[in-house]
Amino acid sequence: METLPTLTTEMVIIMMIVVFAVFIFATELLRVDVAALLIMTLLGLLIFVPGLENLLTTDVLFSGFSSNAVISIIAVMILGGGLDKTGAMDRVAWAILRYGGKTEKQVVSLISGTVAVISSFMQNIGAAALYLPVVSRISTRTRLPMARLVMPMGFCAILGGTMTMVASSPLIMLNDLIENANRNLAADEAMREFSLFSVTPVGIALVVTGMIFFLVFGKFILPKGAKVSSNRGTGTVRYMRRLHGVHAAVREVEVPEGSILVGMDIAGAQTKYDIRIVASSYAGKVLVSPPVEAPIAAPATLAIIAQPDKLKEVVSAAGLTLRPKLREFRYLLARSIAGIAEILVPPDSHVIGQSAKEMHFRMTYGLSLLSIVRTGHAITHKIATVPFEAGDMLVCHTRWEYLTRLEKDRDFVIVTTGYPREQQEPYKLALALAFFALAIGIIIFTNIILPVALMTGVVGMVVFGVLTMDEAYRAVSWKTVFLLAGLLPLGIAVETSGTADYVVKHLLASIGDVSPWILQTMVALLATGFSLVISNVGATVLLVPFAINLAFATGADASMFALTVAISTSNSFLIPTHQVNALIMGPGNYRVADFLRAGSIMTVLFLVVSLLMLNLVF
Repeated sequence: METLPTLTTEMVIIMMIVVFAVFIFATELLRVDVAALLIMTLLGLLIFVPGLENLLTTDVLFSGFSSNAVISIIAVMILGGGLDKTGAMDRVAWAILRYGGKTEKQVVSLISGTVAVISSFMQNIGAAALYLPVVSRISTRTRLPMARLVMPMGFCAILGGTMTMVASSPLIMLNDLIENANRNLAADEAMREFSLFSVTPVGIALVVTGMIFFLVFGKFILPKGAKVSSNRGTGTVRYMRRLHGVHAAVREVEVPEGSILVGMDIAGAQTKYDIRIVASSYAGKVLVSPPVEAPIAAPATLAIIAQPDKLKEVVSAAGLTLRPKLREFRYLLARSIAGIAEILVPPDSHVIGQSAKEMHFRMTYGLSLLSIVRTGHAITHKIATVPFEAGDMLVCHTRWEYLTRLEKDRDFVIVTTGYPREQQEPYKLALALAFFALAIGIIIFTNIILPVALMTGVVGMVVFGVLTMDEAYRAVSWKTVFLLAGLLPLGIAVETSGTADYVVKHLLASIGDVSPWILQTMVALLATGFSLVISNVGATVLLVPFAINLAFATGADASMFALTVAISTSNSFLIPTHQVNALIMGPGNYRVADFLRAGSIMTVLFLVVSLLMLNLVF
């Protein structure tokens, strides 16, 4: 009988750090990137404790920042930013609208299939964020409710992340984790690494499964949603009233001398009467989205958005004259100049936890906040003091020029489409596609390593003006970068300290001889569970060393067990903890129960199909 490894001080310390990491991620006491840096720093301090000098070296401690995985993720994000800036997604939307038909099954098939392909070459959260405006436009044109389209799109964006080795953070990290493990193995035991399209058969099977699932069972598991009007003008007003409970019609009122509004600032008038003043005209000076601290003078004209009863109340109480139609602001607030916009707060936005009042929302962004739609309910009363949350849909009145500027702000996702904006230059789209294709071609047809191949496309885009270097910086989610770089040393420490080997051998001793199929299923279930409570990156870093040691201890394929972890951490459909699920919750007006209903079935299908395909292919 094989002698079981003995528990050492180093192993105990690493186990404590792993438990601490899981606790921090699960409870969200700290942001995930801050937690990762905390763990990395803690490991660094332990190096200088007498007796723990061999835990890690300083070179390994900071190797995450120069790892192939981190550089590859940065490059993928910038390439996606270049495609986004040049309007590639608008072309996709146009093609779907022109050739996709109007039945729900046709539209869902095209949306799901195209977003899966796009997310196979860029981060799935980026693909979903880019695709939301596309889905919104398709919903309006086809009159299909967003609730019937957004969840299939989101789920297939996650599934598309399993189609290539550059599509999701766990798969990008996998080869680095395998390389680190190989350093401690004999040459004849070294695990194989995976090429760009190694996982494609598995990913395609998962995407097809997801599409068939929604095509067959979508009518039973997806909420019905509100029927969308395709009319413009008054159709927009009716759409906002029905979907968000917002009366979006702009009314013009005259403020006479002696009105109780005179001398009151705009913020005070809005709060007292629960109205939104979106423009003002006094003494020949006309302002759209005037500062909320500006006083109301007389005689003046105001443009107001309000519920009918609130409008009637302020007109009566303040002695205002309600004009039958816009006269003073008919050009400034024309549909070609201004209107109602839907703006989503993504999970990694810096505005989360802040209120419109704290941010000086109107002054900073030129947006007049009308409503906050949260988990299907519209918040319209005293919304200036309501802190923003991830997934909030902000319904605002704005000039289109302000909305165009906001498209470059990573703190928001513009859901509204079809408004006038600056025309994109076609030659930049061609250049963006050419350099993207060049990067992929280098990966496929040469032996050049992944980060160098991807950076070739990035440098080409920057040098030839597809995007500036500042725009490239903004395209990178530094939160993800620091999360990866901070956690990689923990994965290495779990392996080099012998912790993974200790846990695995004692586990096998307690359960006895078990089929590799059962062990692989256990690994997949563990990775799925971890990804629901901590980030998929954290789950991958922590579980890959254990999966590798488990495979070696039982004579199974260690590379396939490691890949099982990286694939299974994308199995995040059950609750809206995954970034993509958090992103689509607002636009689809979904509840947690909607995710439980659809996600529970999708989770089982993912497990069954992924395990079958992994064993068939590898």
